[in-house]
Amino acid sequence: MLINCVAYRNGQKLADIPTEDIAQWVAQPDCFVWVALRDASEAELRQMQAEFDLHPLAVEDAGHGHQRPKMEEYGDTVFVVLQLLEMHQEQVQVGEVAIFVGPNFVLSVRNGSQQHFLGVRERCEREPRLLGQGAGFVCYALMDAVVDRYFPLLDAIETELDTIETQIFESGAARWNIERLYALKRRATVVRHAVAPLLEVASKLHGGRVPAVCSSTQEYFRDVHDHLVRINAAIETVRDTIATAIQVNLSMVTIEESETTKRLAAWAAIFAVSTALAGIWGMNFEHMPELKWAYGYPMALGVIVSAAGILYWRFKRAGWL
Repeated sequence: MLINCVAYRNGQKLADIPTEDIAQWVAQPDCFVWVALRDASEAELRQMQAEFDLHPLAVEDAGHGHQRPKMEEYGDTVFVVLQLLEMHQEQVQVGEVAIFVGPNFVLSVRNGSQQHFLGVRERCEREPRLLGQGAGFVCYALMDAVVDRYFPLLDAIETELDTIETQIFESGAARWNIERLYALKRRATVVRHAVAPLLEVASKLHGGRVPAVCSSTQEYFRDVHDHLVRINAAIETVRDTIATAIQVNLSMVTIEESETTKRLAAWAAIFAVSTALAGIWGMNFEHMPELKWAYGYPMALGVIVSAAGILYWRFKRAGWL
């Protein structure tokens, strides 16, 4: 589906144009066209391929989706793939945006995501001096918007992790904590898979050999790279903290099981002594002390209760009960 198709010259918006007129506008000097598609059909992609002379392999990747974040060069055209992340019912859903950047055009193809870039276009149009740098600045603005949307997701993960850490020493919460920690680890892994490859992409767009279309905006891509470094470092910290929290939680489970085992052992010892004494006095021998004694039964009960009481007191003092 076509979202918009706009022509610009020297940072100023000229007009919203039909896709059939793209070739006329890109042929004009100092003019570039910015096209945005969402869940594009094969016919729309083929039309864009013909209008902008896109490489068929890049078009195929943009159409099929499920690509790892990457940057590829096809002649004077740069092809960038970014992952769009958003929370839905406590799960991180992964979408994708493929960006084609040429000397006189920008084409973004968004797939599988409800996120939009209307705010990016408005931001660029409010800064005609920067937009006047051409398609390279638009590529930066799109990448910057995608990366900035990773920060709230990371903040949510860190907030939930802090909540779990405050509850990790609560009795009986071990299983619930483990489930939440593993769910949190999966989310952090999804974010990491989106960010780590993008670090390499951003590093190729500033310093060293930079694609010609992005050469005038290297300092902006360096800023994106700095943001990605921060996010990646925070993700690694979160992953390490989650791993530590899981180990602590498992240790708490072991401690709780040990406490339960000690209680069971203490009660078993108390009943074992009582059972042993009852078994001794319950033997049916003819000649036994206290067998004919009138106070034998009360005495036996007293000894059993006293032994159980002494053991209970000792175990209680030792912290087993």
